[in-house]
Amino acid sequence: MKMIEVLILKIEDPGCFWVIIKGCRPFVDREMEYKKLHAEMNQFYNTDVEEVKPLTLEEGQVCVVFCQELRCWCRAVVKSILFCADHYLAECFLVDYAKYIPVKTKNIRVAVEAFMKLPYRAKKFRLYCTKPVTLRVDFCEDSAKIVPAKRWDSAAIQYFQNLLKGTTQIEAKLCAIEDDNFDVYLYVTIKDEKVCVNDDLVAKNFACYVMTKENTANSGKNQKRWSLLSLKSSPETVINPALALWPVLMQGKIHNLGTGDAVPNSFLEKTWKKNATSDLNGKIQSAAVGFSFKENITISVQPTVQVNRLLQFLNPDPLKIDDIPSEQQEFQKINTEQPPIVLSNKIEPCSTLEAAPLLVDLKKELLWNKFLCPNLTESYCWPPIARGCDSVVICHHGNDPLLYIPPFLTFLQSGNCYKSLPARNGPVALIVCPGWRKAQLVFELLVKYGRCSRPLHPMLILVGLNKEEAKNVKLQRGCEVIVTTPHSLLRLLEHHSLILLRVCHLVFDEVDNLFSEASRQMCTILESYKKTITVEDRELAPHQIVAVGCHWNKHIEHLTNEFMNDPYIVITAMEEASIYGNVQQVVQLCLNCERTSVLLQILDFAPSIAQKTLIFTDSVDETEIVYRAVESSSIFCLKVHKEIEFNFKHAIEQWNRKISSGTHVVLVLTDDCMPSLGITDATCVVHFSFPASRRVFGVRLHSMFDNFQNVLEKGSSVDQIYIKAKSILLVTERNGCHAVGVLRYLEHTEAEIPSELRNFTAGILDAKEDMKLEEPLCQCLKRSGVCKDMRICPNRHRVHLQIDLLQKISVSALPKTGHVTILPLHIVDATNYFGRIIDKKKDQYAILAEEMTEYFKKAGNKLSVEMVEKQALYGLHEEGIFHRVQVLDIPPKEENCLFHNVVIKYIDEGRIGQVQGHELFHLPARFQVLPSQAVEFIVSRVKPIDNEIEWNPKVTRYIHHKIRGKLHEAKIVLALGNTVWVDPMVRVTKLSDLKTSINEYNIRSEILSMGMGIDNPQHIKQLQKLCEHAKMLALEETTLHTLKIQQDAASPQSMPEQDAASLQNVLEQDAASPHSLVMGKKCVDICSSSQATLENDHCEYKAIFQSCRKTKEKDEDACMSCKLHGPINKYAISELKKTEESTLPHHKCFYPEIKWFQKEDTVTIKIKIRNIHDHKCEFFRDEIVFSAFSGGKFYVAEMKLHANIHKEKSVCVIKNEEPMIILAKDKKEFWCHLLKHKNPNVSLDFEHWEDLEDKSPFPVEYTWWLPPHSTSQFKDRRCSLMTLWSGSSGGLT
Repeated sequence: MKMIEVLILKIEDPGCFWVIIKGCRPFVDREMEYKKLHAEMNQFYNTDVEEVKPLTLEEGQVCVVFCQELRCWCRAVVKSILFCADHYLAECFLVDYAKYIPVKTKNIRVAVEAFMKLPYRAKKFRLYCTKPVTLRVDFCEDSAKIVPAKRWDSAAIQYFQNLLKGTTQIEAKLCAIEDDNFDVYLYVTIKDEKVCVNDDLVAKNFACYVMTKENTANSGKNQKRWSLLSLKSSPETVINPALALWPVLMQGKIHNLGTGDAVPNSFLEKTWKKNATSDLNGKIQSAAVGFSFKENITISVQPTVQVNRLLQFLNPDPLKIDDIPSEQQEFQKINTEQPPIVLSNKIEPCSTLEAAPLLVDLKKELLWNKFLCPNLTESYCWPPIARGCDSVVICHHGNDPLLYIPPFLTFLQSGNCYKSLPARNGPVALIVCPGWRKAQLVFELLVKYGRCSRPLHPMLILVGLNKEEAKNVKLQRGCEVIVTTPHSLLRLLEHHSLILLRVCHLVFDEVDNLFSEASRQMCTILESYKKTITVEDRELAPHQIVAVGCHWNKHIEHLTNEFMNDPYIVITAMEEASIYGNVQQVVQLCLNCERTSVLLQILDFAPSIAQKTLIFTDSVDETEIVYRAVESSSIFCLKVHKEIEFNFKHAIEQWNRKISSGTHVVLVLTDDCMPSLGITDATCVVHFSFPASRRVFGVRLHSMFDNFQNVLEKGSSVDQIYIKAKSILLVTERNGCHAVGVLRYLEHTEAEIPSELRNFTAGILDAKEDMKLEEPLCQCLKRSGVCKDMRICPNRHRVHLQIDLLQKISVSALPKTGHVTILPLHIVDATNYFGRIIDKKKDQYAILAEEMTEYFKKAGNKLSVEMVEKQALYGLHEEGIFHRVQVLDIPPKEENCLFHNVVIKYIDEGRIGQVQGHELFHLPARFQVLPSQAVEFIVSRVKPIDNEIEWNPKVTRYIHHKIRGKLHEAKIVLALGNTVWVDPMVRVTKLSDLKTSINEYNIRSEILSMGMGIDNPQHIKQLQKLCEHAKMLALEETTLHTLKIQQDAASPQSMPEQDAASLQNVLEQDAASPHSLVMGKKCVDICSSSQATLENDHCEYKAIFQSCRKTKEKDEDACMSCKLHGPINKYAISELKKTEESTLPHHKCFYPEIKWFQKEDTVTIKIKIRNIHDHKCEFFRDEIVFSAFSGGKFYVAEMKLHANIHKEKSVCVIKNEEPMIILAKDKKEFWCHLLKHKNPNVSLDFEHWEDLEDKSPFPVEYTWWLPPHSTSQFKDRRCSLMTLWSGSSGGLT
């Protein structure tokens, strides 16, 4: 293929650079035409003609603009429009020069068709199949590797730019076209040597070659999404591939580059329709799209997606794509790796959208919405639903409404089957959703896709506790589908009992959540539906129940047995299929070193029936060890792993032999052998190694597929099923991070749960909560007093007195209690608002607002910001009001782009918005002194009905219009941080004539009267319990700190001489105190009793605890912390508190919380204290000492380092109001620890922890083997986290 010489216009990165094509004859011939075009444009537009000025202007509009830099008129596309002080400004992209420029609207003209005949000159190129890479560091395995990245780094871009700058000639070889991108191999000539840029970037590890699935697909099937270019010798009509950038005005006329003649629309439309219908297999003869280099030689592109997009505007139907999309290839791949589970009836899947049993118009609508083909689950569940059969669908994405909406609408299209129903107004289908938000989503999708079928007039009905509201509901005439929730439907039935009279279809969206949240209501709905369809007049009408969800449970089993007729059950989640098949799930906790002995105890040496057991390991060595152990126990054992592939055939033959009753066959294998073996008749699976992902776990369970499926068909008893299908999971200390996920799965299966696992996971959750110190307090907890699922909620659920300090809004902090006047300004929902507390005596913000208005009235004071910085305060003029705003985020902007958006927070109102950077102006320091005035208000003792988490938007809108911007009187019942809980909150109106005031309304009463909320008497009580718990933890922390001081005093040799002497003097002075003897005695008693308490309370963890202690006993500090961190009785706490209060204040100091991470040559230490002053940091070769004051407390951190540092190159800086220490390592190496001796206050910074790509079948949790009794004990155990995870062999993160 001949090279194309190009001229570089602009470089963004190797994946996006703009060029002018100048090296091929057709383009060379056009050079003079472009010059002539620009000359004619300048001559035409320089005459000020009013008719060519645009009446309207919008983004994406093609126009002609005057460029001040080039001093000429240019073709352009409008990217954005901005209103300035006295005019509008538009950001335009010059399509012939690849430049972004700001243009005043007076310099914009209409694009005349005569000037739009030539294609845009600037072409967008990218390197073909060349993707960026990055270096990924794996802390778990202590390794680094180069992996594909999402964006190009600066080094690769700089190298690419330098390579193109130093060349004498640049050529390109066109390979493919996708959208407006030309994929090329780029060649540069440097010192008479031609270099391929693609290969050069890959060779220097700046990039890698990534071939798309379309490129590697079978060429015979022509399954290519891209338009690949190939040589073709035929005298075909040649069309410029730059048509992807052809002006919109000229889509009706396409110029042939070889002849210059225009090809009319009718010809292309006729050719397209003829070719599209002539051969559905894609073997068609049509005009090719490509470059003409020599006579009778054309680089052609078959009319696939590119031509389709060009002709899209000619053809009213959506694109008919003959190519099989990548999603279908993914389906075929998944289908070969792990077949779906169809447990009741045989189903022929529809793997393509064309084969799907849907309406033709519905398929077109799906294509318009970029839905290319059904996924694995949809390919199996659409056929039975479209035929009107009872269906149950369980999959990992069971909350997706598209699992049932397309086939459901297809069946509703056949209106003849409903003629036997009573002739009255009423729905034929009910869709029941778990909450109002999901119901709203389903309703919107029904409206969207319902346009493709006969008019169904769907309705969304959500009614509250107000009986009048339910009574006044009127059904729309011709309404055939109602979307609602279980509670709303029952309230509707109380006043409209005949609403089910015509109902034939009942759809349960997220059926597992429906039964868990509203099981009683679901049973009532099903019983009512069953009574309705048993009427004689309904015999000819269809009866269908569709249930879609993520999890199988006993309620769904009852649904299928009692209310469905020969249902089609489709389960593509293997772990859920095993629950359906009554596979017994067993979890065994043990030490990693004891797995083999535990395995031998589990195996049945004398089974009553024939058994086949698979033991899964994760390595060849592990397979050999397990094989020898099982074989030595007189059990017939086989082994298979990748190093003995020749033995596969023998192992399969032995496995498939018919065995007699009482025989036990065991096969030990690794996971990578399963696809080759294809075993599906195992009776027991032992997970000797923890499954590395959910997919691996499913493949293992699939090996028992024949048993739990065949047993159900035979109708055997439950006991027999448990004997024939069992899954045994070994959980060791290395897999402890998944213990919470294992517990949730066992609870879901309703299996027997070991008490050790429950106690252990309780400790994990407790420790996990202590790690959320930097997270905000859970919003659900604040609004209702409880969190629906604390296990998976990422936010904090504990109150910490130091973190939740009351915010200052002036010289004083927020009031804890009392009556205040509040002004709601930003309404989040019905009970959550942001606003200000108004001081009636002297409103500091009102004074500030007046000063700001006076200051910014002068035009010279409104100075726009040139460089916006994060977290900085700026001024903003909006709707006649000047605001103080803080920049939260600055999204990346395009190169040479004039306008960019920034995310800001209105610090005096609490709302978050987005503005353009140039709208911000400098805020003088005197306007920044007053703290943020925004306070979060929560109306207490009321929550949404029906166990909803969020308020219905109807009540939120009502409250928003009622209270926003109006003064209210409120009583504060609780205050934490920046949040105050109020009860009541009332609107008070003063009657000046009568010299009195009246209460217009009470917010809580208004919500209750709407019927959308219910009383929540435990709201404040639950929050107060959290506050009391926080006080106890703080007191315990103080007590343990005092114990530490006393112990340090007993070991003066461990301290500097002057410190030991001064502390000894203090102890001597306290010797006369009546508490001194008690202190000494209690200290000894507590230290001696803590270990005994741990052993007594956690005897079931004794083996695990001893294993963990081996690591801790390597240093004295860890052993001492184990002894000190036990439970402390109340008497000891009170005595220690008295002694602490008697200690001299200037001897009291605190050790700050420290987080650290490292690179090869540096270590970064974050001191987690804010607003420090008088800080000092001293560096030594193997030690650093940091001290500072904060919040009236003196903090000291003396750290003996793991290795030496360069003290001259190490620094201490303040970043984000927190001190940060950066240490320069003496040697470039990775430290396994920060300190020589463990410290409970020092831990790894997990924000810099790199997760592995493979996901576990169970959620990741942070683990400690014993539930901590205090925050200090938690901190001590967190030090062992690195050791725990670094030893993990399961590959889970």
